[in-house]
Amino acid sequence: MTHALIIGKFYPPHAGHHAMVRFAATLAERVTVVVMSASVESVSLQNRVAWMTESHACDESVTITGIVCDAPIDHTSRAVWAAQVACMRAAVGNEPVDVVVTSEPYGEELARWFDARHVPFDLPRTGFPVSGTSCRADLAASWRCLDAPARAGLTTRIVVVGSESTGTTTVAGALTTHFRQRWPDTECVDEFGRKDTVDKCAEVGSVDDIVWTGDDFARIARTQAAHEEAAARRGSPVLICDTDAFATTVWERRYLGVDSHRAVADDRHALYLVTDHHGVPFVQDGIRDGEHVRAEMTGWFLDALTRSRRSWVLLTGSHEERLELGTRAAEQELRRRTTFAAPLGGILEA
Repeated sequence: MTHALIIGKFYPPHAGHHAMVRFAATLAERVTVVVMSASVESVSLQNRVAWMTESHACDESVTITGIVCDAPIDHTSRAVWAAQVACMRAAVGNEPVDVVVTSEPYGEELARWFDARHVPFDLPRTGFPVSGTSCRADLAASWRCLDAPARAGLTTRIVVVGSESTGTTTVAGALTTHFRQRWPDTECVDEFGRKDTVDKCAEVGSVDDIVWTGDDFARIARTQAAHEEAAARRGSPVLICDTDAFATTVWERRYLGVDSHRAVADDRHALYLVTDHHGVPFVQDGIRDGEHVRAEMTGWFLDALTRSRRSWVLLTGSHEERLELGTRAAEQELRRRTTFAAPLGGILEA
């Protein structure tokens, strides 16, 4: 056959979806996968298409496209079917379809609308006992059924930031220990900039002799972001980060001034926990040189986070109070990020 069609919500995409796409590629010369989302759903169409596209980048005959469809759902209504199929055809274009592949009971009816043959795939879900519904109901339990792109996009990222000697690494470590009790493969992304500083100290003799450049901060931000992305793709549903690329932009300001903007951070969502300098003594560890700007840097972090509309919580008080608040905020963020809006209707629930 020439052209196979798969239509689904992919909310989120999982192992069963990917197996079905590769199965369809054995049936036809070309496969078009249409991702259909509704406006009420909490994972964007853009993200779903991007995740599916990356997962099938090596499947040369597969094309991923998408469309928003807010038509109601009623399997008994011909008018509703016509509205749904109109969106599908708009996504596919005018190309004829030879075969429709689904793992849903409505597959025969869907194929009739395209004057195509229906080929079912794993209808009883015995080969791949997972569904979009089960993933949304318990994302953590379904985590290993997701490909790396979806895991990276759905990971709850908790980033701990703050000025020097305010306990960021202590808080990040405590949060990692907390979540590892639930998911042993929970990771903490270490601060690459600290390692870079140690390496530079070894080269020049002391921290006071280091000459920082914009290129340094750009490289640190890129490396930090790459480490974070790699950890998100292989770890658990929550990722703890002891700083990130965004924090690197604040450190660049500290050393090079407000006019230096070489470090770049993306807009990936995260919850930021800011460790306050109040009540925390400055401890010199051999590479710190910012005791005189700790208070100012706390303000810079809060200002930069607020201006960029990032979500942040200030951790202050005693050590125990900081850990308790940080844990509560992280757990709240995890619940929010793993709660999905109900899909629009029941069609296309592959």
